[in-house]
Amino acid sequence: MAYDFAQLVIVLLIMTPLVVLLGKWLARVFTASSHGLAERWTYGALGVAPSEEMNWKRYGMALLLSNAAMMFLGYLLLRVQDLLPFDALQRTSQTPDLAFNTAASFVTNTNWQSYSGETSLSNFSQMAAITFLMVVSAATGVAACGGFIRGLSRRSTSHIGNYWVDFTRVVYRVLLPLSVVVALIYVWQGIPQTLGSDVTATTLEGVKQQILMGPVASLESIKHIGTNGGGFFGMNAAHPFENPTPLTNTIHILCMLLIPSALTYTFGSMLLRRRQGWAFLAAFLVMFLGFLALIYGAEQHGNPALSAIGADQHASTLQSGGNLEGKETRFGIAQTSLFVAVTTAATTGSVNAMHDSLTPLGGLVPIAEMMLNNVFGGDGVGFINLITYAILTVFIVGMMIGRTPEFLGKKIEAREMKLVMLAVLAHPACILGFTALAVVLPSTVASLNNTGPHGFSEVLYAYTSATANNGSAFAGLNANTPFFNTTIGLAMLFGRFFTLLPMLGVAGSLAAKKSVPDGLGTLPTATPLFTILLVFVALLVGGLTFFPALALGPIVEHLMLSGGQLF
Repeated sequence: MAYDFAQLVIVLLIMTPLVVLLGKWLARVFTASSHGLAERWTYGALGVAPSEEMNWKRYGMALLLSNAAMMFLGYLLLRVQDLLPFDALQRTSQTPDLAFNTAASFVTNTNWQSYSGETSLSNFSQMAAITFLMVVSAATGVAACGGFIRGLSRRSTSHIGNYWVDFTRVVYRVLLPLSVVVALIYVWQGIPQTLGSDVTATTLEGVKQQILMGPVASLESIKHIGTNGGGFFGMNAAHPFENPTPLTNTIHILCMLLIPSALTYTFGSMLLRRRQGWAFLAAFLVMFLGFLALIYGAEQHGNPALSAIGADQHASTLQSGGNLEGKETRFGIAQTSLFVAVTTAATTGSVNAMHDSLTPLGGLVPIAEMMLNNVFGGDGVGFINLITYAILTVFIVGMMIGRTPEFLGKKIEAREMKLVMLAVLAHPACILGFTALAVVLPSTVASLNNTGPHGFSEVLYAYTSATANNGSAFAGLNANTPFFNTTIGLAMLFGRFFTLLPMLGVAGSLAAKKSVPDGLGTLPTATPLFTILLVFVALLVGGLTFFPALALGPIVEHLMLSGGQLF
């Protein structure tokens, strides 16, 4: 237990200085007046005037149209894969519904995979379609957050920056340098990086075995830094070529938390409100540590049904290491629980264990984190989602004391609250609506490996993961069907843009307002009290919205497991 606790402390101690270092750098990226040579060439190729400012509508339209163009490019490459060069294994093209699902998945930073990467995609597709979309989708989220923070920092203007400048700078100054450094570390640790498609090995029994490989390290670096998820191999980060050592496992975790946590410091720097940034980081950590404690306790306790079947002398040893079903023994309960909590808190979707094999309460944690979608969250959008709930918190408190709510020196009025509630309601409406549609269709039963509440959890997890742009799978669900590929693809698009665009509208609205001085009724938002209120509101809204669905899935499964019934 002490050793497990020490691992968590070490990760947090390493993360803290990285928050400050990268937070400062991101603030410089978003506020610098000069442009690098590669950036100027890019602006020229795009026909962009870097000095031109945009209001939130133009900013959002540029974001939306550029993502649509990149999604179409990804779809096209996947549909004509069999005609493209550099594939000695001659893998076939994806079907229209699968290509739509894959392109939507990677352009929305979701990286849900209804296919097994190493057998379905050529190395060219892995690089030109998948890795490319991993970079630009992460850049989209971080750039949007930069424009959002800039809007909150301004007064009496309709402009929140230039999307193309933010996007280009994030690619050249943040994502590519970090990815190169991390990829080199991964290669050092044994992750392959080659243009070769496979290698033949001779086993100890003398049998020839074909081992597929490719440019894995480069994909793994942006996969975690960009909170993308997915995997070069079907086993994802449980595969020894994607996650060979405890060090790579730790770097995966740190990379997933890196940008989402650093943006809190960036916010504090750009608004000259450092205490406010630390208060938001504290809110992230409070929710994260609570969920981590729940999953660690559940997995360490194990499955009571297994203990019940052992003889007295063996009952205590059946699960001495906890619930290790579906886990890599080299990572154990501690690193697996930490990885599960991080990958769904940061909506990355990379997995080093089979989530379908988690205990019911352990499985509840990743679902609940994705339902909240603001426990760190993905690059850029996670911080925007937290601000959504911060505005909702000051609104609720303001109404309780009969005063117009204020946030960061701006009055929160009807226009802002309409946009905030649109973002808040779009997320659960998409999850619950698509889940309800799926479970009433008789054909869904054929896609499930489990019945009862566990089968319901598999469907609920799929649409929660898609809408939260997480991309991890509970497993046990065959999602590679026209229905699931189409509806999950739509859920990813709705979850990405129906929450992001309204909050850009909030930033534009607040940028146009004048500052108001703090009064006796102003709620201080850089205090421990506000952090507690923020966490409470996020959990309360999430609980009231999703508890009925969770009760039908992991909660009732936990209660029935205690009674000896399995699914």
